[in-house]
Amino acid sequence: MRIAELERRTGVGRHALRYYEKQGLLVDVYRGDNNYREYPEAAVAQVNLLRQLQTLGFSLKEIRQVLLAMRAGHMDCAEGAQRMAEQRKKVDAQIASLRQASKLLAREQRRLEESAARQRAEGEC
Repeated sequence: MRIAELERRTGVGRHALRYYEKQGLLVDVYRGDNNYREYPEAAVAQVNLLRQLQTLGFSLKEIRQVLLAMRAGHMDCAEGAQRMAEQRKKVDAQIASLRQASKLLAREQRRLEESAARQRAEGEC
Protein backbone atom coordinates (compact mmCIF):
# COMPACT_ATOMS: atom_id res chain seq x y z
CA MET A 1 0.00 0.00 0.00
CA ARG A 2 1.15 3.54 -0.59
CA ILE A 3 1.72 6.09 2.11
CA ALA A 4 -1.66 7.79 1.62
CA GLU A 5 -3.42 4.49 2.33
CA LEU A 6 -1.31 3.84 5.42
CA GLU A 7 -1.97 7.39 6.56
CA ARG A 8 -5.72 6.91 6.10
CA ARG A 9 -5.80 3.54 7.87
CA THR A 10 -3.74 4.60 10.88
CA GLY A 11 -4.57 8.27 11.25
CA VAL A 12 -0.84 9.03 11.35
CA GLY A 13 0.51 11.72 9.04
CA ARG A 14 2.94 10.98 6.27
CA HIS A 15 5.71 13.00 7.88
CA ALA A 16 5.52 10.87 11.01
CA LEU A 17 5.40 7.70 8.91
CA ARG A 18 8.51 8.73 7.02
CA TYR A 19 10.22 9.58 10.30
CA TYR A 20 9.33 6.15 11.74
CA GLU A 21 10.78 4.54 8.63
CA LYS A 22 13.97 6.63 8.84
CA GLN A 23 14.37 5.68 12.50
CA GLY A 24 14.06 1.97 11.70
CA LEU A 25 10.72 1.63 13.46
CA LEU A 26 8.87 0.68 10.27
CA VAL A 27 10.50 -2.12 8.34
CA ASP A 28 10.02 -3.97 5.07
CA VAL A 29 9.18 -0.80 3.18
CA TYR A 30 9.82 -1.39 -0.50
CA ARG A 31 10.71 1.32 -3.01
CA GLY A 32 9.58 0.71 -6.55
CA ASP A 33 11.26 1.81 -9.75
CA ASN A 34 9.17 4.98 -9.54
CA ASN A 35 10.71 5.61 -6.05
CA TYR A 36 7.29 5.35 -4.38
CA ARG A 37 7.23 3.67 -1.00
CA GLU A 38 5.19 0.48 -0.80
CA TYR A 39 4.22 -0.47 2.74
CA PRO A 40 3.33 -4.06 3.65
CA GLU A 41 -0.03 -4.84 5.25
CA ALA A 42 1.85 -5.43 8.53
CA ALA A 43 2.75 -1.74 8.59
CA VAL A 44 -0.76 -0.90 9.87
CA ALA A 45 -0.20 -3.05 12.96
CA GLN A 46 3.35 -1.71 13.36
CA VAL A 47 2.17 1.91 13.33
CA ASN A 48 -0.71 1.17 15.69
CA LEU A 49 1.70 -0.52 18.12
CA LEU A 50 4.10 2.44 17.91
CA ARG A 51 1.33 4.90 18.69
CA GLN A 52 0.00 2.78 21.53
CA LEU A 53 3.44 2.48 23.12
CA GLN A 54 3.96 6.23 22.76
CA THR A 55 0.60 6.83 24.44
CA LEU A 56 1.78 4.68 27.34
CA GLY A 57 4.79 6.96 27.72
CA PHE A 58 7.49 5.00 25.92
CA SER A 59 10.03 7.12 24.07
CA LEU A 60 10.88 6.30 20.47
CA LYS A 61 14.33 5.23 21.67
CA GLU A 62 12.77 2.75 24.10
CA ILE A 63 10.36 1.51 21.43
CA ARG A 64 13.24 1.02 18.99
CA GLN A 65 15.15 -1.04 21.55
CA VAL A 66 12.15 -3.28 22.21
CA LEU A 67 11.36 -3.71 18.51
CA LEU A 68 14.97 -4.52 17.63
CA ALA A 69 15.13 -7.15 20.37
CA MET A 70 11.79 -8.63 19.26
CA ARG A 71 12.88 -8.75 15.61
CA ALA A 72 16.19 -10.36 16.51
CA GLY A 73 14.36 -12.94 18.63
CA HIS A 74 16.51 -12.35 21.71
CA MET A 75 14.48 -10.15 23.99
CA ASP A 76 15.54 -10.41 27.60
CA CYS A 77 12.26 -11.12 29.38
CA ALA A 78 13.50 -9.85 32.75
CA GLU A 79 14.59 -6.57 31.15
CA GLY A 80 11.28 -6.32 29.31
CA ALA A 81 9.35 -6.93 32.53
CA GLN A 82 11.40 -4.24 34.28
CA ARG A 83 10.65 -1.73 31.52
CA MET A 84 6.95 -2.52 31.72
CA ALA A 85 7.04 -2.08 35.51
CA GLU A 86 8.72 1.32 35.15
CA GLN A 87 6.17 2.48 32.59
CA ARG A 88 3.35 1.14 34.72
CA LYS A 89 4.56 3.25 37.65
CA LYS A 90 4.48 6.32 35.41
CA VAL A 91 0.98 5.48 34.18
CA ASP A 92 -0.23 4.89 37.75
CA ALA A 93 1.18 8.29 38.76
CA GLN A 94 -0.63 9.92 35.83
CA ILE A 95 -3.87 8.20 36.87
CA ALA A 96 -3.49 9.45 40.46
CA SER A 97 -2.86 12.97 39.19
CA LEU A 98 -5.89 12.83 36.91
CA ARG A 99 -8.08 11.59 39.79
CA GLN A 100 -6.98 14.57 41.86
CA ALA A 101 -7.76 16.92 38.99
CA SER A 102 -11.17 15.28 38.57
CA LYS A 103 -11.98 15.80 42.27
CA LEU A 104 -10.94 19.44 42.03
CA LEU A 105 -13.12 19.94 38.94
CA ALA A 106 -16.07 18.23 40.62
CA ARG A 107 -15.79 20.56 43.66
CA GLU A 108 -15.60 23.61 41.43
CA GLN A 109 -18.55 22.38 39.35
CA ARG A 110 -20.67 21.92 42.53
CA ARG A 111 -19.68 25.37 43.78
CA LEU A 112 -20.65 26.99 40.47
CA GLU A 113 -23.92 25.03 40.26
CA GLU A 114 -24.83 26.14 43.80
CA SER A 115 -23.96 29.73 42.90
CA ALA A 116 -26.07 29.51 39.73
CA ALA A 117 -29.00 28.11 41.74
CA ARG A 118 -28.75 31.01 44.22
CA GLN A 119 -28.65 33.51 41.35
CA ARG A 120 -31.78 31.95 39.80
CA ALA A 121 -33.54 31.98 43.16
CA GLU A 122 -32.70 35.64 43.66
CA GLY A 123 -33.82 36.47 40.14
CA GLU A 124 -30.41 37.68 39.02
CA CYS A 125 -30.21 35.62 35.81
